[in-house]
Amino acid sequence: MAVSDEIVELTAMVREFADEQIAPHAAGWDRDKHFPVDVLSAAGGLGLGGIWVAEDVGGSGLTRADGVRIFEQLATACPTVAAYISIHNMATSMIDSAGTPEQRQRWLPPLTAMDQLASYCLTEAGSGSDAAALRTTARADGDGYVLDGAKQFISGAGAADVYVVMARTGGPGAKGVSAFVVPADAEGLSFGANEAKMGWNAQPTREVVLDGVRIPADHLLGEEGRGFAIAMKGLDGGRLNIAACSLGGAQSAFDAALAHLRTREAFGEPLLEQQSLRFRLADMATRLHASRLMLHDAADALDAGAEGAGARCAMAKRFVTDSCFDVANHALQLFGGYGYLWEYGIEKIVRDLRVHQILEGTNEIMQVVVSRELVRGRA
Repeated sequence: MAVSDEIVELTAMVREFADEQIAPHAAGWDRDKHFPVDVLSAAGGLGLGGIWVAEDVGGSGLTRADGVRIFEQLATACPTVAAYISIHNMATSMIDSAGTPEQRQRWLPPLTAMDQLASYCLTEAGSGSDAAALRTTARADGDGYVLDGAKQFISGAGAADVYVVMARTGGPGAKGVSAFVVPADAEGLSFGANEAKMGWNAQPTREVVLDGVRIPADHLLGEEGRGFAIAMKGLDGGRLNIAACSLGGAQSAFDAALAHLRTREAFGEPLLEQQSLRFRLADMATRLHASRLMLHDAADALDAGAEGAGARCAMAKRFVTDSCFDVANHALQLFGGYGYLWEYGIEKIVRDLRVHQILEGTNEIMQVVVSRELVRGRA
């Protein structure tokens, strides 16, 4: 699908922002475990806080295809920061698509501006891949609900202002799950320690604990029993965004490795003259190109509401995150010992991209999604 001049200009602007405001600081943020809230606010000023949210509440009203291009550019500077912006957008788009007019006007303007931040709360310690088996409960009580339970591995937890929480209001399974908007200042809401992680150090990851959290009835998002469907709809787009973050990070690692091989010599000639290394680069470039095509195809299908779009999103998430992790890992190898050093930034990309094969549904779960749709004749 042709890309408009407007989107070309937008992605160029995002790349300039990433190069100037994120890239110079990314290694330091990773080392210091610093969450750059000020830079996120600046990203909000560019319209990156509500990429798919309607314009009447401050959103940019763009397409999923536009979004994957934006996240690829952001991730060339730092996959971690780009991934958090993706998660924030997933939460805001859920409020936009499922919320009432009053909810949209109440919650979205500060979120789309990124004056406030959002987190997505689905995963639990005992039901990671089997998300429909979640145990957090929301009990109707008077004119509201009381929430009890805990969510695990929540990006932005403790720093976010708004939490989109999936909790059980009915019986077992997906149809008993509802979605709620929980403000950070709700009594009974608390957070675990910031997790010590392999990567993604520039965003906090904490447990979210709900201990008798009382919220008004108008914090229910959509109807009771629709929460799991709302969450899964958000995940289709989230999977594309994470894949785009992998693509941007891998492209950055590839570009750095290519530049390194141009300047280094071994055995009396530039490394770039060695055929084995040229073939390695050719394979890496092929994986990047194939990943980009597959990602854009899935995004176009999701925008069009095409049958099997969910399966194509799952295919793209698995293929792109696997392929791009391999590209980044090969880039580290091409750097030799320098690739293992913190100051060159390649090892950070490898660490950051590794988790993309796990979150937004593990890549094994993507196989489940695709195979299920194949059996149903919808992929």
